[in-house]
Amino acid sequence: MSEQPPAPSDAAPPALDVQTRASLRGFNTFGLPAVAATLVRIAGEADVRRVVDHPQYGRAPKFILGGGSNVVFTRDVEAVVLKVEIRGRRLVAETPEAWIVEAGAGENWHEFVAWTLAQGWPGLENLALIPGTAGAAPVQNIGAYGVELEERFESLDAVDLVTGRSVTLQAAACRFGYRDSAFKQQGFGGLAGKSLITRVRLRLPRPWRPVLGYLDLARKRAETGIDAPDPGTIFDWVCAIRRAKLPDPAVTGNAGSFFKNPVVSAEQCRDIIGRDPALVHYPLADGSFKLAAAWLIDACGWKGKAVGRAAVHDKQPLVLVNRGGASGAEVVTLARAIQESVYGRFGIRLEPEPVIV
Repeated sequence: MSEQPPAPSDAAPPALDVQTRASLRGFNTFGLPAVAATLVRIAGEADVRRVVDHPQYGRAPKFILGGGSNVVFTRDVEAVVLKVEIRGRRLVAETPEAWIVEAGAGENWHEFVAWTLAQGWPGLENLALIPGTAGAAPVQNIGAYGVELEERFESLDAVDLVTGRSVTLQAAACRFGYRDSAFKQQGFGGLAGKSLITRVRLRLPRPWRPVLGYLDLARKRAETGIDAPDPGTIFDWVCAIRRAKLPDPAVTGNAGSFFKNPVVSAEQCRDIIGRDPALVHYPLADGSFKLAAAWLIDACGWKGKAVGRAAVHDKQPLVLVNRGGASGAEVVTLARAIQESVYGRFGIRLEPEPVIV
């Protein structure tokens, strides 16, 4: 097959892929109804710059949308919705210390994890089956089963939504915290709504060492009798654990874990244990304790309860689900009722993980 000749230098750049009055129901895993006044599909950095330079869209408020797995729509969106669909994955570098792998921001996260393992580059297996895209992973600083994204992070590329300039950010500039980053933060140093992530690079340490400290993984070791699982086995275990606990968004609308696990002081933890000895809690390096939000919610009797067509999952109380036809308002009303209930009993305010729009 002969190659096509290069386009002449004065050829017009491709037009933006723009939709008006676009339904967002299929672009959020909760399956909530919402309409975007303007939706622009972003396939590369050049598209971001075209938006920035656009006479109408350039100065308009913008809303960045990846896989829609961490958002609750309560209304239509007047801001210009930038639907990130940048693809591509590759090995950037291989050294005796690590594999550096890269994913386009629009790549499906779970498929990317599976791909790295298939190539023989382990290190992300504990983060299998987390819904969403690679570009959203550092925004949320995703984590599961003993591994946080921050621990595997190398750098990312982003485009400034004011200037259109590309930047490469290291971990310090991302200001990672528990399910938090600069991309969720406003104010000084915050990048919420200011930058669009285009590519993410991760450092997978060599030699590979399994992370097996999480209780559910310890149970899998006991059940299977496999004391030294390989990366593929851990991947399979994590997928099985998540599927047993969490509903498939393709079947039952949800946004995964709806609340962050709260972190309290040792004194607060002792006080709660004094009243509720069964409290599930985990010590942290700084002397504080992380509490299991699912346990707190379950202790307040919320498992399986509903507000309208939004409900608490009957197997995992940390997950709120759309039983069919739920509105964002119903989800938020349910979430607030849970927050008030947990605060009334334990004096702890649960913080939602998803962005409420």
